[in-house]
Amino acid sequence: MQKRFALMLLGTVSASLLAGCTDRFEATRASSAERRETSSWSEYGGGAGKRYSSETSITPDNVEQLRPEWIYRTGDVSTGESATMPSGSAFQNTPILVEGALVLCTPFNRVIALDPLTGGELWQFDPEVDLRGNYGNQLVCRGVSQWQDPMTDLRSTCRTRIFTNTNDGYLLAIDAMTGKLCNDFGSGGRINLNRGVGEQDYLGEYQLTSPPTVIGNLVVAGGAISDNRRVDAPSGVVRAFDTRSGRQIWANDLAPPDFDHAAEPVSDEGFALGTPNVWGPMIADEDRQLIYVPTGNPSPDYYRSGEPDMDYYGTAIVAVDATSGEVVWHFNAVINDFWDYDIGAQPSLIDLEIDGQEIPALVAGTKMGFIFVLNRETGDPVIDVEYQQVSVEGPLAAQLSPVQPFPPEAYRVAPEVSADDAWGMTPFDRSECSDILESARTGPIYTPITEDWTVVAPSNAGGINWGGVAVDPERNIIVARSSNIPFLVRLIRREDFTGRKGVEFSVELARQAGTPYAMARQPLLSSWGLPCNKPPWGLVTAIDITTGSQLWQVPHGTVRDISPVPLPWELGVPGLGGPLITASGLLFLGAAWENVLRAYDLMTGEELWQSRLPAGPQATPMSYRVTLDDGSSRQFVVIASGGHSTMGSDLGDYLIAFALPD
Repeated sequence: MQKRFALMLLGTVSASLLAGCTDRFEATRASSAERRETSSWSEYGGGAGKRYSSETSITPDNVEQLRPEWIYRTGDVSTGESATMPSGSAFQNTPILVEGALVLCTPFNRVIALDPLTGGELWQFDPEVDLRGNYGNQLVCRGVSQWQDPMTDLRSTCRTRIFTNTNDGYLLAIDAMTGKLCNDFGSGGRINLNRGVGEQDYLGEYQLTSPPTVIGNLVVAGGAISDNRRVDAPSGVVRAFDTRSGRQIWANDLAPPDFDHAAEPVSDEGFALGTPNVWGPMIADEDRQLIYVPTGNPSPDYYRSGEPDMDYYGTAIVAVDATSGEVVWHFNAVINDFWDYDIGAQPSLIDLEIDGQEIPALVAGTKMGFIFVLNRETGDPVIDVEYQQVSVEGPLAAQLSPVQPFPPEAYRVAPEVSADDAWGMTPFDRSECSDILESARTGPIYTPITEDWTVVAPSNAGGINWGGVAVDPERNIIVARSSNIPFLVRLIRREDFTGRKGVEFSVELARQAGTPYAMARQPLLSSWGLPCNKPPWGLVTAIDITTGSQLWQVPHGTVRDISPVPLPWELGVPGLGGPLITASGLLFLGAAWENVLRAYDLMTGEELWQSRLPAGPQATPMSYRVTLDDGSSRQFVVIASGGHSTMGSDLGDYLIAFALPD
């Protein structure tokens, strides 16, 4: 399940430095607002979810000249401190190109079309989302999708449709040319996805944060369920709708094959409750008519009885037949997951040549920091997977699997943490962290969680979170950004549970109703607000698929925006978001608790360029080319700079386009 991470980092940049940075990033006044001739970036993640641009104008030799070309401000920011808007915002959007326009969505689910050359606004649509909800994953909209109707005239209304999900549980169809709802879809352009998932304890327990997936004439939507509340949480059902009418074509609730829908808890539409949900972006394979679905945990994350086994499709890549919704194959990245290692990353599709044979492959990044490469027709590993023995003990012993799948060392990008890894800026906090680690249970990945504080590393924050990996299909290189911030987690017997924060726990407490145990967890931080384990706390890693080795691995980010004193120590910092590779051999990456966008040399890991940003870049960049009237062209790199309210990074509402000087 998607996380409301509780990383409340204490330090920020001084007010004077922050003000100076923000002043440099005011919205530009566009000289025009037109549709343009552009290269393609037509879906979330770019083509096949590779997060790869074929553009080559910006190169390792000239990237140091890159500068902001235009800035657009959405105005949609929430600190979560208002009674009428209790949820904070996280601007995690990656725009797409639709009919010559750059289209984005805001944390409030407004959809906006911009001139990709100037940033001038073409139109905007406000679905008037109910902002009073306590959204478990904050106010988030990671992207939109599009579909073009081949059966209609070029001038027909809604010939090209933009599909978007909303935080309050609706799927919308919008005319790409006018920004108005397509009234022939659903009910006046809307489908209420809250219907059928089961009763919600509050507005926001069921939520949609990622873009829907389009394949053929279907638009497919999953959903996010708030973590650890109860066994009978809303269903994680995945549903497909006709792109013209909005008629539901199929639904798959991801219940285990032997689930008895007549005897077990189901919703009013018959969907199994508490099933794994699909909060991250899916990816479609048009040639094979398959949808690859990254799944989360069943409810709740940290304790389930095992009867029935609702985790059958949990923490997995599930290949679903696009025409019927039936499961074709599935691969469990974790067997019986009790560590909240749900897969939120969109898989990447790539064709590989191995031993002279072309193999249609899928690359999946995970919170464990493990990268699995699978045959996307069969689900079989393309890169060997070894099932290794792991510990089985504690209250969960009867449900835990004695083995878990491990990829080769080169495909593991997040380190484990031991009691010897205590770190601090001063002897005081180093001693403090050492005491915490010595008193908690530590061990390798998959150490069972018990009634004692257990160090979970990699944690529920990742490893690799929803930003996923980038894949270069020409060089056969995978790039992953990973975090290294452990969490402390424990189970609390129901009879000992008071529900009072500050007694059992300082940040996050969950009831897990219907089980014998509540849950408590918090990031492993010192009094300085920095991680207690030794750095780096954020890494970027390049893997050569051909040789099966890591090309390089370097720390990503400095602590200047999270430490009490803004020192630019390159210790690597945690973050959310994903990488972008360009054909010219560049890697662009924000995705850190530091207000910076960086460019690396793809082959060496050398940092070639960086630019300060006005707010946290908890998003994935994208790139495109605009062809000008005189036949010349310009390449742009665009990133959302809006921060993450729960994790304490600087908030904002900026979409920034970088380009070389004209």
